[in-house]
Amino acid sequence: MTTRHLKTIGRLAVVMLVVATVAVPLAACGKRGANERPEDATWPRSYPAY
Repeated sequence: MTTRHLKTIGRLAVVMLVVATVAVPLAACGKRGANERPEDATWPRSYPAY
């Protein structure tokens, strides 16, 4: 391989590392499990019609 190819591979590796570093924390976001209705919820409710 030439030096140019090694530089290209090195840049690609750095870009992939940065993308993975940013993507992993974002993949961990969110609520786990099913949504539960709060005990004091008053839904569904009717709104006044004007």
